[in-house]
Amino acid sequence: MHQLKKEITLLSGIGQLSTTLMGTGLFMIPAIAAGIAGGLSLWAWFILFIAICPIALTFAQLGKRYPSAGGTAYFVRQAFNRRAERSVAWLFVSVIPVGVPAAIALAAGFLQQLLPSPLDTSLIAQLITILLLVGVNLAGTKSSGQLQTLIALSIFLLVGSFLWRGDITTADLAMPPLQDGAIWPIGAALAVMFWCFVGIEAFAHMGEEFKNPQRDFPIAIIAGCFVAGATYWAMSVVILKFGAYGTPEFDSTSIPWLSEKLFGPNLKLLVSVIGFSACFASVNLYTQSLSRMVWAQAREYRPSGKMAQISKRGVPHNATLAIGAVLAVSCVIGEWSGFDLEFFLKLANSIFVLVYLMAMLAAVKLLSGAGKWLAMIALALCTFVFICLGWSMLYALTIFGLLMLQRDKTGCKAAA
Repeated sequence: MHQLKKEITLLSGIGQLSTTLMGTGLFMIPAIAAGIAGGLSLWAWFILFIAICPIALTFAQLGKRYPSAGGTAYFVRQAFNRRAERSVAWLFVSVIPVGVPAAIALAAGFLQQLLPSPLDTSLIAQLITILLLVGVNLAGTKSSGQLQTLIALSIFLLVGSFLWRGDITTADLAMPPLQDGAIWPIGAALAVMFWCFVGIEAFAHMGEEFKNPQRDFPIAIIAGCFVAGATYWAMSVVILKFGAYGTPEFDSTSIPWLSEKLFGPNLKLLVSVIGFSACFASVNLYTQSLSRMVWAQAREYRPSGKMAQISKRGVPHNATLAIGAVLAVSCVIGEWSGFDLEFFLKLANSIFVLVYLMAMLAAVKLLSGAGKWLAMIALALCTFVFICLGWSMLYALTIFGLLMLQRDKTGCKAAA
């Protein structure tokens, strides 16, 4: 069996993408952005959503025309060649040891509060999270999509309860006036907030599993981005009204603090459950997309190998188990080494932006008419963001360069 099951509906697709985009970001980024730009962060959210539209629309067009578990790597192959495809594929996979464990650690922080002693340690919480990720992924895309839709609904109910209990009025929703010098704090906030919309490239790997990819995949991307953007903006309004920001420690606990202030200590456990679920949903889609990337490469280049096998549920089970094992090892090393979490996140972000950039570059060649012009705008935006990353962009460029060089050598040997 070498085909994935087509089980993703429009509703489950929207649920998967929106929860992935919100994920850990909803519990930190609005407070961090408020600390940087104050009330102007509302303008930053508005600008970011407008800016992300060309990228989201371009991914939607690519996924509609080329639905494949290979995601961006498959788009690059259609536009360029197999060597570039494999380089982008393994560039994406290289985020496993630096990016995904960091997100798992954030999810485990909420899970720790729910575990009994002596299981309430960071490493055990991370390993339990990985076991849950593998279990949910092996259960099939349909089950995973239903779970993430439920998580999305719980997040919306939480934010809605904050709006209601916080007595948010039209005066709180008013955008602050733009004054001289406003561009600098807005720009600084945007540099942090952009990562709330990292996840679209992972969702591209799910296009092959939509029941009707030509119709539902583009709608799911646009609707998912809109839902996530609106939720971030609403959460920012509440945080600004109650001043739930100001220090790095406070920023990461702003939502639990708000819940206790508005509802008392009885809601603390529920917020921890929702917080873990939101973080889990974000990592879950990346686990799915990474396993499908490995499977897609195996299907193309080693179709008889174990990594190319599909379970009865239509899941690349061996690839999923392999991803889970690497995540476990990475989390153990990260926990014992004491490496800085922010450092790894910057390295991971450089990979994500370069993957976005390569997707937009492929779109410029593959699309025509208005789609091509839209892709060119998105390419310019991704290039600008990549340059703004500074030193961390060298990490992604080095890995990609080594991968391209390796493929060149392999090609030379084959030719010889």
